[in-house]
Amino acid sequence: MLKSLPAQITAITAAVRPSPPSKNIRFLLIFTGVLIVLVIAFTVGFHLIMEQEGQSYSWFSGLYWTMVTMSTLGFGDITFKSDLGRLFSVVVLLSGMIFLLVLLPFTFIEFFYSPFVKAQQEARAPRRVPANLTGHVILTNYDEVSSTFIRQLEKQRVPYVLAVESVDHALLLHDAGVKVVVADLTDPSSFERCGFDRAELIAATGNDFANTSIAFTARELTKKATIVTTADTKDSVDVMKLAGSSYVMQLSEQLGTALVRRTVATDAQIHLIGSFDQLRIGEAMVAGTPLLGKTLENAKIRELAGVTVIGLWQRGSLLEPKPNSTLSADTMLLLAGTEEQMEAYNALFCIYRRSHAPCVIIGAGRVGLAVAHALEQLDVDYRIIEKDARHLGPDDKHILGSAADHSILEVAGIYHAPAVIITTSQDDVNIYLTIYCRKLRPDIQIIARANVDANVARLHSAGADVVMSYASMGANILYHLLRNEDALLVTEGLNVFRMRMPASLVGKAIRDTNVRSQTGCSIIAIRRNKELFTNPEPSLKLDSEDELILIGTHAGEEKFFKSFA
Repeated sequence: MLKSLPAQITAITAAVRPSPPSKNIRFLLIFTGVLIVLVIAFTVGFHLIMEQEGQSYSWFSGLYWTMVTMSTLGFGDITFKSDLGRLFSVVVLLSGMIFLLVLLPFTFIEFFYSPFVKAQQEARAPRRVPANLTGHVILTNYDEVSSTFIRQLEKQRVPYVLAVESVDHALLLHDAGVKVVVADLTDPSSFERCGFDRAELIAATGNDFANTSIAFTARELTKKATIVTTADTKDSVDVMKLAGSSYVMQLSEQLGTALVRRTVATDAQIHLIGSFDQLRIGEAMVAGTPLLGKTLENAKIRELAGVTVIGLWQRGSLLEPKPNSTLSADTMLLLAGTEEQMEAYNALFCIYRRSHAPCVIIGAGRVGLAVAHALEQLDVDYRIIEKDARHLGPDDKHILGSAADHSILEVAGIYHAPAVIITTSQDDVNIYLTIYCRKLRPDIQIIARANVDANVARLHSAGADVVMSYASMGANILYHLLRNEDALLVTEGLNVFRMRMPASLVGKAIRDTNVRSQTGCSIIAIRRNKELFTNPEPSLKLDSEDELILIGTHAGEEKFFKSFA
């Protein structure tokens, strides 16, 4: 405690050192002057009235009586005998209550306590990043995308900083464990304090105008950093690229395309979700293929096409592909293989019967319209429901009304549609509509949008076959751009990730690692000496220089890092 005393005195001194505004100083001087004048006047008045009553006291006793009365202590050792003296005592008492019990505490708080607290708070929210910080990620806006991205960065131990303009907001985030720096990004000097010239990636996810300004200023400071911006309108894309953005994310359009890619109304071909050298990772719907109703053993997918089934995805659950696993209409196959093997799968199993009934889209916001555009590109009919007439087009594909209205869903063709795609920006509404549509059509494919990651599991529980998260998609794109990899648009809830060989697994055969049983993740490839082993044999022993490529759920990935990393 004694050792910290000098430091605390220094902190207090520093806190009260800054001068308050001149207007406040003037008020403080006026208050002090008026108080001194009152004390002198009351002391003089005390002596005049005491002399009139025939009592005699020293000037110090008069000052003592004035201070005791004004502070409301009122010891009663010196008192007046006349009504005039008592009236004078009341005036002094009331004046003291106003000045000492009201104005004095206010003055103390205003000029001493508040500046001290404010200085202490500002000290907790740094104004610049450490001078030795390099290769970090800078985020310029705190939203669902950036908060999800921050969790990924923390898990991978990648340094980052979030630039926040408001001190109060910065303190809230700081207390929540987010690494923040107070910076007004309309001021060019703030870019230097955030270390823009030393950053590896800069992500601007605010509005189009702010993102363009940030990209332009940041590009003047650094040529090597990857600058990623989000764009709400297509017109902003070219402008942001001209301003210096390396990659412009149109998340609404990208999410709409990803949702359509997973509908049974298009086709059953493998849709590529990522690649590692010659290894391709893809997903394919079972519905509409000859595989429907078969077990994996009877389907003979690997024997006939060469691709390996690395997982079965069913309504939010990643199932282990076992020989007796039955392939149902809501099963999505996760496949790994070469490009030739993927083409062989499409040729053998994608003899599908496309439904001619229109898909139902609920919500005509940016994501809903992107879904409609993607379906048009694939020559798939649709009906889009929207209760706001301003968002609807003039043709008969657009239906004005609420999707909670049974008659509106009937007009849209809910009882014949192969799929319903729910795209509103409110997760509670999406959950409600998922439950409603599932009750009306137990056999329909329901694809839903989630805005918050925490609601993904709720949407699956409500009956959604496929859920895609706006936040996760943006965060995954940012992370893979940081790693200079192609973004993997995996079904929401699934991750394809890579990592150096954990020491606890070195020397073990894959079948002896218990990775699958302990975490639910599957090893789909191993990189060794620049060579990639796809679909490695269970007997393959792991080397310390190997790099693992795995697939698993978010929870499975967390378990893997806790158990083995």
